[in-house]
Amino acid sequence: MTAVVAKTSIYTPRSCRLLTVEQLTPQEKLFRLQLLDGSELQHQPGQFVQVSLPGLTEAPISIASSPTRTGDFELGVRKAGSLTSALHSLQPGAQIGIRGPFGRPFQMESLRGKQLLLIAGGCGLAPLRSLIQYCQDCRDQFASVQIFYGARSPQDLMFRRDLDSWQIDDNFSCRYTVDNKPADSCFDGETGLITELLNEVVLQPENSCAVVVGPPTMYRPVIAELRRLGLTSEKQIMLSLERQMRCGIGKCGHCSIEHLTCCCDGPIFWLEEVEHLRGAL
Repeated sequence: MTAVVAKTSIYTPRSCRLLTVEQLTPQEKLFRLQLLDGSELQHQPGQFVQVSLPGLTEAPISIASSPTRTGDFELGVRKAGSLTSALHSLQPGAQIGIRGPFGRPFQMESLRGKQLLLIAGGCGLAPLRSLIQYCQDCRDQFASVQIFYGARSPQDLMFRRDLDSWQIDDNFSCRYTVDNKPADSCFDGETGLITELLNEVVLQPENSCAVVVGPPTMYRPVIAELRRLGLTSEKQIMLSLERQMRCGIGKCGHCSIEHLTCCCDGPIFWLEEVEHLRGAL
């Protein structure tokens, strides 16, 4: 009975082995993990897991890989506290505890057949990458896929290898930019705000959906630009609201936005579900 509870209880961590670690930026690393019992994580794009190490509190971490890529899964981890600092010190072969997957995923049934605008800022590319990989592996389900990504500086760009491969992938359109670059930087990419990339978008608004994942300060200007492009109907703009999540199962109330909890009702929301809630955007 104990073994069954350990596998099915939302409160009991499952053990994972750390397979590889990749430095993405000075503050972010990519962890590739495998469940020790050999099972699949069985997540959906946009969900997250609660990560734990002995003697430390948990942290919610977005899943950065698609369920279409089986055998292991990936987490993009920013070094921002005691747990994530400890994670950054781990080497391949270490064991990590996870609970989940949790949360409302990207609403795939509403995206299929549409022209997609996938927009990320900063470390928001990690959860959006799970959707981008899904689009790669199931490209025939979508009319078109345009990817836009912005970071503060060249050294803050996550998943540079992926970004460059998406740019030459005939199935995608991909552009990325940085807010600023040092005078001595060898970065030869675009410079400016992510909203400037959206100025040149061509689409059929009646058959389009946008997915936006990034820092809170990014949402309002990006939403204004998407509305200018004609995305004004319900279920056309999808957002991820991940901030302040803690327990992952809606018990602590730490991530509440009025009557909603980001960890259970979200983290993925349609714009019309949250735009009038105080503190949401």
